[in-house]
Amino acid sequence: MTATTNDQKTGRAVAGEELFESLAHFVVTHNGQSPERAELIADQAVAFALTAATATVPMVPSDDVDLGLHALILHTKEYAALCEQHAGRFLHHNPKPGGGSRDPERVAASARAMKAAGFVVFDDLWTVNGTNLAQCDSDCGRPYGQA
Repeated sequence: MTATTNDQKTGRAVAGEELFESLAHFVVTHNGQSPERAELIADQAVAFALTAATATVPMVPSDDVDLGLHALILHTKEYAALCEQHAGRFLHHNPKPGGGSRDPERVAASARAMKAAGFVVFDDLWTVNGTNLAQCDSDCGRPYGQA
């Protein structure tokens, strides 16, 4: 799995071990992911949410990262504290009305925003319907967190 780094900031480090382990366990238990993959998903979910706090682009998670994002949101007390600490406000979950597919351009832009914010990005997790959207950017719904 490739990772692109700026200053080596990880979602795991920001979340803290107790929350991180709980998120990874949730993803294993409820989404059938391997423990190793669940840890990567949990890391990216935290990084995604914190990037959304200050991003200048609409943030849309990949299919995999969305699994971790939902796990994070369900940890309501910890999620609210992370939001307050890093965004100064609660970041609301804004599912696309009526469902539908993710906009690949917005998913790719979200991975780029995370990289620009200094987070490690695991490119292999940034796919929509099996199509990788972040791999090429290593070189070259509605916005999350808005009401």
